[in-house]
Amino acid sequence: MTSFGEVWRADRPYLVNLAYRMLGDVGAAEDVVQEAFARWSAATDVADDRGWLTVVTSRLCLDQLRSARSRRELPGAVADSDTPLAGSPPADPADRITLDDEVRLALLVVLQRLPPAERVAFVLHDVFGMPFESVAESLGRPVATCRQLARRARQHIAADRPVPRDIAADEHQLVTERFITACATGDLDALVGVLHPDVWGLGTFGPSTERHGAADVAEGLLRFLRRATVVSAPPVLLAYLNRQEFAVLRLTFAGDRVAKIVATPGRDFAAGVRMRP
Repeated sequence: MTSFGEVWRADRPYLVNLAYRMLGDVGAAEDVVQEAFARWSAATDVADDRGWLTVVTSRLCLDQLRSARSRRELPGAVADSDTPLAGSPPADPADRITLDDEVRLALLVVLQRLPPAERVAFVLHDVFGMPFESVAESLGRPVATCRQLARRARQHIAADRPVPRDIAADEHQLVTERFITACATGDLDALVGVLHPDVWGLGTFGPSTERHGAADVAEGLLRFLRRATVVSAPPVLLAYLNRQEFAVLRLTFAGDRVAKIVATPGRDFAAGVRMRP
């Protein structure tokens, strides 16, 4: 039988990312995943740990989304109706470095406009690649209904013309997930395995620092992110410490490896969030 610690280390990063994409708030995502694990630890005869946890996490997110909708509000501060992002034209990633709040929050705004069931169906199927049979189990609805929900979500998203994804493009989704999991679990070998041998990393926290080569970059990342929660918020990764965003990471790919990593201070860094050595 797989131990709690093993499942926690292996599946928590995936589940936090899934919940974050639905809720748009890292604190709420962490709370939902913690509740899912509490229920999993009390369950018996679970044949597929990740599958079971995914279904429960999705249902808990759906409950939160429906509850927020019933209160005529949305989780996360980015959904305020008076935010200029709601009416801003989409930014072109080719025109500027897309590492600011406007780009990533615009994507969350688009998702948060979807009805709860559409949002869950879209995130599970189109973002995380789950088959509609599994989506149906999470939503408690027929497969045909879930297909229709995802189709409507795509239509709504297309109508809003969100900023194109780059680091989380379909062909890089698995690499991104492996990168996040390796950072979260402190698995040096796994992290080296997703990095290009000639990878280089740049950090701009005060004096700029550079690292070169898979081993050197991986060791630096694990020290930097050892207590952080990393989530995917295309076109970047966000690193949270104590639920405050202290770093933004942009990945550049070469085939199925990460060839370049640029880390810049997050929006909460100036408020006093620091990583201790």
